[in-house]
Parts: sequence; structure tokens; C-alpha cells
Amino acid sequence: MPGKRNPMQLSQIFGQARRSAERAREEAHLATMKAREWANGGKEDVVDVNYVDLTVQFIGASGLPKMDVVGTADPYFVAKLDDALTFVSTVVSNSLSPVWNELWRIRNVPSTAKLHIDVLDKDNGTVTDDYIGTAEVKISSTGTKELTLEGPSLRRNRGTMWVKIETVPATAAHPHIHPYTFDGPIRYSRHFSPTVGILAKMEDTHLYSTWKMFLRGVPLFMGDSVQPWNKNYKAAQTIFQGPASVAVKSTIQAAHRMLYARQTTNGFGVINNTHDVITILHGGRPDSGTSHRVKPAVYTYIISIDDDSFRFSETGAAFFVDFASKHALHANCAEAVRYSGEFHPRPEGGWENFDDSIPDDQVQWELVIDNNSGTYSPDPTGLASLKELFEYNFPQFKVHAFDFNDPRLAQSRDACRAYALSKRGVTQDELQPHPHLPGEETLQHSASRKVLKGGVGLGSIASEAFGYVIRKAPEPETL
Repeated sequence: MPGKRNPMQLSQIFGQARRSAERAREEAHLATMKAREWANGGKEDVVDVNYVDLTVQFIGASGLPKMDVVGTADPYFVAKLDDALTFVSTVVSNSLSPVWNELWRIRNVPSTAKLHIDVLDKDNGTVTDDYIGTAEVKISSTGTKELTLEGPSLRRNRGTMWVKIETVPATAAHPHIHPYTFDGPIRYSRHFSPTVGILAKMEDTHLYSTWKMFLRGVPLFMGDSVQPWNKNYKAAQTIFQGPASVAVKSTIQAAHRMLYARQTTNGFGVINNTHDVITILHGGRPDSGTSHRVKPAVYTYIISIDDDSFRFSETGAAFFVDFASKHALHANCAEAVRYSGEFHPRPEGGWENFDDSIPDDQVQWELVIDNNSGTYSPDPTGLASLKELFEYNFPQFKVHAFDFNDPRLAQSRDACRAYALSKRGVTQDELQPHPHLPGEETLQHSASRKVLKGGVGLGSIASEAFGYVIRKAPEPETL
């Protein structure tokens, strides 16, 4: 029967492969550094410093001041490790004593590193959030710590932050090669389109969601390689060069902020096992009877240079319809990304050989990922590293990485969409979307109005630059 799996055996195989790959990468990188040292006349550019593998448990806070006129506060924190890595917590609603119990593991950290924590109050619908207080501690100070949050100069004590710091000597043979390497757990946030409030009862909310996920060990596999924007791609030229580019960028960046805004309504989670990934891939109309199952869908993704985050949404999301580049939208108009393209899940053997009588938890799932991105046109030679990265993070999945013009990719993608149409009640409009529901407003229209309200006066210019005429829609209640 298609799709039966042996998770324990696969886990052992992928674990051995991952360890071998890490050793090979370290040896290759070390050889490169030795060559540089020889070229520099024997001068080594690596400072002799001790490295540790670090685990931080952000336990919680107490005694925070009341920040809201109605209610108490909606606190979250931003932690930085030597300005090299950043951790942003979940938002705890209406609490002055939030409990987080969130973990952060980083490999190859200099033993002299400092952890800086800012605690803020989330204000939905605003550009900036209220500052509560800050604390700082050296990672060499291990154990459970009670840190005083210091506020503005006239209000110094703003509560207490509790953290637990644990370190062990770095396990990597040459930790200076990849310092500050994020090592889990894999966290994600789910963000809803601004229009989802008026559409939730009519549509599959999965279509109106974006995800941001932090993968482990991105530098170990992707190295320092980046994919710049494609100067031969007309849509990218509109965004990154020419007289209208400023207006286009402003609108796309406004839309990005709307999509990825940190709100109290966001969904947050941690990937601990295959089931957690499968749950993210669930989707369908509420009345379809299959919304609890893996949805046959194609996703647009980028891996960001800024924070190594993996950002994605369904390619057929209707509220994206006006954007010439969904990849630029996810990337916040960054001029380069680590990688970009599309991906889709499939059962072993492909959707064309699948039957809904097989429960999802009895299926060996696969991920098919590619470089189908005109905006950044990723080098196909990076596909092997991309495959290794996803196998490292999701060892229970078999990963296929195809170039965008590989016929195997077209066959698998077409089978995925055909199954969605024939078995899951997905309509052609969802695969080739356009605004069609009463009151539905595209994200580009909404972002253009945001830019105009801000006094920039560029929203209509951006619309013309994209070559679209945007019809007027009623004001959504949830903007």
C-alpha cells in the first residue's frame, strides 16, 4: 500500500547522514581557512577564544507595570545574543506575570557573549510597541537568574525577568567556522491576512495565512551564498530599479508589515515531531470534511538573509493577486535571499497514486522543493544544499529538490493540483485566483491605502507601476 513508513529506521539513517555531512562541511571550511592563512603569510585571523553550546530557557516575568488603559499588558520579549542572533517570543495576552518557558539553543557561542533582553507591550494595529524594560546578563553566569528589568531613567525597576542559562563546551571540532549557529527548537508563527476576519466563515483560512519558521543550522548548509534579484526579470526590474521602484517598494513593504505583523491573534508553535509539520499543512474549507487532512497545495517560499527564517504561504492565495512578485513580498523587498522557490507536500508515490482511505498518520510524506522564482532566480547548484537543509530539519520526510524546468517537478505539481480539484473540493479560482467575494480586498489595495494614509502619496503610483486597475472594495471591518 502506498505511503507506509518506518520512522525509526529513517530517523537513524538521516541522523547518520546528517553527522557525516556536518563533518565533511567543517573539514572543507577548515581547508579553505588554512588556505587563506597560508596566503596571508601564515597569519591566522581567528582569535583564540573558548566556545560553548548554549541553552537559554526564558521562564517568565513578574511585577510588570500596567501598560494598557483597558486591561493590563500584552508582554513579549526580544532577546539578542551579541547582536549576532535574535529571538522574539510569543505574546502573552493580558498579563503582568507572563510565563513563556521558551527554549533557545545556539551552538558555537563565544564564552564572553552577553544576552540582552527587551520586554515590550504589544499594541495591535500600531507600528511600534510600548517599551517596558531591559535586562542583560553574561552567558558565563550559568544557572537560573532573576534579572531586574530597568526602564526609562525616572522609572528604573519595571519588574523581574527569569531565565536559566546552561552551557557545555562546544561539540564542533572547529566552532569558529560557524559561530552563533541556531540549533532549535524549530519555532513558527502563523499570520493571518487582514481580510481573514470577513472571509473566515466562507473560505479556507489556510489560503489567507503566512508562516514564518526558524530552521536549524542554515549556515551549515547554505554557507555564505546568497541569491540576488534577477536583473533580467521584468517584474524584478519594476521593484528594484527605475523611477517607479521607490513607490513599488513602499507598497510591497507596507504589505509585508501587514502580513507579518506580530499580533496577539497570531498562532505560535514549536516543531517537535512529524505530526507538528503535518498539522501546519492541514487545510480546506470548513464544510469540506477534509480540513483536518494534509492539503494538496503548492506554496511560495523564501529563506531570508536577515534572520535565516523560512517564510511561506499558499501560492494560490487570492489576496496576493495584485503582486507581480510574491517572493519579493515575503522577502520584504530584500535585494537578495538565501534561496527561494515553491514547495508542495506529497505522499510517497505521488498524489496520482494516493487514496483518501489511507489515514495521514500512516503515510510516508515527502516534500518537493524547487527554485521556481523569477524574482531571485536561485542558482540550481544550491538545490543539493537545500535538500540537505530540509532533511536535517525534517528527518522523517523524504525530500526531493528539483530545478524549475525539471519535468519531474511539473508532473508532481500537476498531480498535486489535480488531486486538490478532483478530491478535495478546491476550485480553479483558488489555483488561479482573483478577487471574487463581496467585500474582498486584495492585499496590494489595502497596502496602497496604508501608504497613502501615511502621507507618502505613492500608493496609486505603485498600482500603475504594476499595471493593474484595482477595483474599490468596501472597507474591511478588521483592518
